[in-house]
This record gives sequence, structure tokens and C-alpha cells, in this order.
Amino acid sequence: MAYPEFMVAPMRKDLTEVGFAELKTPEEVNEALKNSGTTLVVVNSVCGCAAANARPAVKKAIQNEKAPAHLTTVFAGMEVDAVNQARNFMLPYPPSSPSIALFKDGQLVHMLERHHIEGRSADMIAANLVDAFNQHC
Repeated sequence: MAYPEFMVAPMRKDLTEVGFAELKTPEEVNEALKNSGTTLVVVNSVCGCAAANARPAVKKAIQNEKAPAHLTTVFAGMEVDAVNQARNFMLPYPPSSPSIALFKDGQLVHMLERHHIEGRSADMIAANLVDAFNQHC
């Protein structure tokens, strides 16, 4: 069952206001991951580690000189079909929210699962992402 939209709206805005495009259908996910270059996909979530760690880390990391060309997000517990499609691209990693995936030319090149996010500071997560951006972007 989806969360009430009023509850997730501020969490969506936290990423969309800094340039992330929401992917709400499987077709939008497919189209986004056909992009050449680099695409970041954030599986957003209502969980506390998304608010405390993941979203702030992503916002900090994209300030790096090298950053993904395309910034996208899907919301776990909301647009189920879009999230499932994004997770298909993230295989063999199991479903995880929040999670952060970096794709290059449609291929998964870096993945942060919830267990890489939970219990780590936003600065630590951002540093991990910056390393990946510097390598792949």
C-alpha cells in the first residue's frame, strides 16, 4: 500500500528541488537508463536513514566537479512498478531502500545498498559517491 502523498511530498521535493527527475513509470525508467553517459538513480524512501543520510549525501556529492549527467529518483512504497523496473536494472543486488545506483551507458557501475547507508554519516556516503563519480563521470 502506498504512503499518503502529503507524507512523501517533502521527501520527493528534497531531491527534485536540486534537479532530480522523478521516474514514475517503468517506461520512464527504461527511457532514463537508455541515456548515454552517466545516470544516478536514487531509490528514495520514508525511512530515517534516507532523510538523515542518503538524501543529504546525494545532494552533497552532486556538487562535485565530476557528477552524473542525469539525476533521477524513484520512490519506494509509492510508484511500485517504476521502482521494480529500476531494481531490475540493479540486479544482482537485492531490493534495498534507500539505495543509490550509478549507471554508465546503461550499465550499473556503482551501487550503495541500505546497509552501506544506514549507520554512516552523510559525509561518508557522499565521499563514497564522489569517488565513484570521479572514476566514472
